[in-house]
Formats: sequence, C-alpha cells, structure tokens
Amino acid sequence: MSQLRFDDSAPRPIETTRGFRLDKVNGKVMGVCSGIANYFNIDVTLVRVAFALGTLLGFGSAVLVYLLIGLIAD
Repeated sequence: MSQLRFDDSAPRPIETTRGFRLDKVNGKVMGVCSGIANYFNIDVTLVRVAFALGTLLGFGSAVLVYLLIGLIAD
C-alpha cells in the first residue's frame, strides 16, 4: 500500500484580478467616477471635480469620454 502525502501548508488566499469595474452602488449617474476612484484608490470627489473641470475646459469632450466609459465598461 502506498503512503499518501498531503500539503500541510496554510491555504493561500484567492488572488483577485484588479480590473476596472463600475461602482453602481456608490455612483451618482452610471458609476464611472466612483469606479475610477476605486481603481486608483483615491477620493471620488477628486474624480468628479476633474470630470467637471474637463467638461468645462475641454468644451464638453469629458462628457463623451464619460459616456463611452459607462457604456463600454462592465
């Protein structure tokens, strides 16, 4: 009869991939800004202010970027 050996090491945690996801629970419109804030681990207010400034200074191009991210992601 052969002897069986089992691995006695501690179980390893499941590695999660850190991908971009929309945060629809904490989001205001589509969850894009809160998803970006979660991905980069920064405050969501900074991301929202950046999108607002980008919209005003970029003649509305940030709105198109926001919509594209919201429709393509997740």
